[in-house]
Amino acid sequence: MAEQDDKIKELWQEIEHLIEAQDSTALRQLLGEQRSSDIAEVVEFVDDEQRGVIFDVLAKPMAAEVLEKVNEATRATLFELLQENEIKDIVSELDYDDAADLLAELPEEIMQKVLGSLAREDSQEIRKLMTYSEDSAGGIMDPIIISVHEDATVAEAISKIRAAEIDEDFYSVYVTNKTGRFLGDVRIRFLLTKPEDTKIEKLIDPDTIHVTTNTDQEEVRNIFSKNDLIVVPVLDKNHKLVGRITADRVIEVAEEEAAEDLYAMAGTDADELDKFSAFHAARIRMTWLLPCLIGTAITAMVMTFFRTHNQIVFVVAAAFVPMIAAISGNAGLQTSAIVVSGLATGHLAALKFSQVFTREVRVALLVALSCSILGGLACALLIYSKAAEKTIEPVRLIFAFGTAMFSAIMVATTLGLLLPFLFRRIGIEPAISSGPLVTTANDSISVAIYMSLAVILTS
Repeated sequence: MAEQDDKIKELWQEIEHLIEAQDSTALRQLLGEQRSSDIAEVVEFVDDEQRGVIFDVLAKPMAAEVLEKVNEATRATLFELLQENEIKDIVSELDYDDAADLLAELPEEIMQKVLGSLAREDSQEIRKLMTYSEDSAGGIMDPIIISVHEDATVAEAISKIRAAEIDEDFYSVYVTNKTGRFLGDVRIRFLLTKPEDTKIEKLIDPDTIHVTTNTDQEEVRNIFSKNDLIVVPVLDKNHKLVGRITADRVIEVAEEEAAEDLYAMAGTDADELDKFSAFHAARIRMTWLLPCLIGTAITAMVMTFFRTHNQIVFVVAAAFVPMIAAISGNAGLQTSAIVVSGLATGHLAALKFSQVFTREVRVALLVALSCSILGGLACALLIYSKAAEKTIEPVRLIFAFGTAMFSAIMVATTLGLLLPFLFRRIGIEPAISSGPLVTTANDSISVAIYMSLAVILTS
C-alpha cells in the first residue's frame, strides 16, 4: 500500500510540474502511459484548474474511464468544468450501464441534451436502463448480450460470437425460443468441444440461475455469493432476456451497499459525498441529529419528572444513569448489528425470525444477568457508605440498579432484534435500526425504567 501511495504521489508531482510548465505534449504522453485508476486518484487531489487541463489532454476513452472512477464529489465538480459536447463525447465511450449511471448524476436539463445528442440506438438503450430503479437488477445490468435460438447449431453460435461487437468478457451464450423467452445458457467450453452440427438445444443448462429486472441489487449480490457465479442473466416480467450482470459489477454493488449501511448506522447519508461543501455535509448530518436532540430532551424531561419525588434518591441514582444507558444501548446495538448483517448477506438464519429470536433471547438473558450482577456490585462499592446509609437504604438502590440494568438490556435487545425485521418488511433500510435515532430511543427507555424502579423501590 505504501509503495502504491508513493507511486501516486510521484505521478501527482510529475503532472503538476508539466502543468506549470504548460507542456501539453509531455503531459498527454505521460497520462497515456498510466492506468485510469491512478489518474483518477490524482484528479481527486488536484484543484479545478488542473483538472480542466488534465481532461483537455486525455484521450476520450481514458477520460471516460477516469470520470467513471473518481468519487462522486469530484465527478460533480468535473461536470461543472466540462462542456456539454465534452460530456457527450465521454458518455459515448462508456458502456450503456455505466453511461446510464453517470447521466443520472447530471441535472435533468443537461442530461436530456446529452441524450439527445447521442446516436438514436445508444440513446434508446440508455433511456431504457434509466427507467429501472438504480438499486435493481435492471438498473445495474449490461444490456449487451449474445443469444441464439434453440434450433441453432454450435457452428452458428460460434459464428454469431465472432460477429458480435462486444468488448466485455463473456462466459456463456444464452438461448431463447422463437418468441424470445429465456431457456437457459450454454457454456463456451461446450461450443469449443462439441461437433459443429450439434444442436444448441441439446447443450442447454435448463437450471441456469437468473434474476428479474426488479430484483433488488442486494439480493443479486447474495445470489452471486451463494452460488459462486461469474455472470447471471436478467429477465423481464415476461421471462424474456434483457441483459446480464457480471461479477465486477456485483463487487461495486457490494461496496455501495456496505457504504450505505455504514452511513445509516452512523446517522448520515451517502449524499454527503456529492459535494465538498461543509454546509452541505452539516445539513445532512443535522437532519439526523435534530431528532436525536429531541430524544435527549425527552430523556432530560424524564429525569426532571423523577426529581420531584425524592431529591436525595434522584441525586444518588442519577450518577448511575450513564452506565445504564451506555450498557443497554450497546447491548441493543450488538443485537441489531448481528441481525442487520444477517439480513444484508442473506444468511438463512437471519431470514428465519423465530430461529433468530430464540437464539438472541437466550444470549440477551445471559448478558443482562451478567451485567446486572456486575453492575450491582459496582454500584454497591460506589454508594455503600455511612453518608448514604443516613439518607437512603443502599441495598434498595443497588437492587433497583441491578433490576433496571437487566430490564433495560432486555428491552434494548428486543428493539435491536425486532426493528431490523420490521424495517425490512415495510421497505426501510434495516441498518437505520442501528443508527442514532434508535440508540437515543433506547437511552430514553432505559433511563425511564431505571428511575422508575429507583423511586419505587426506595420510597
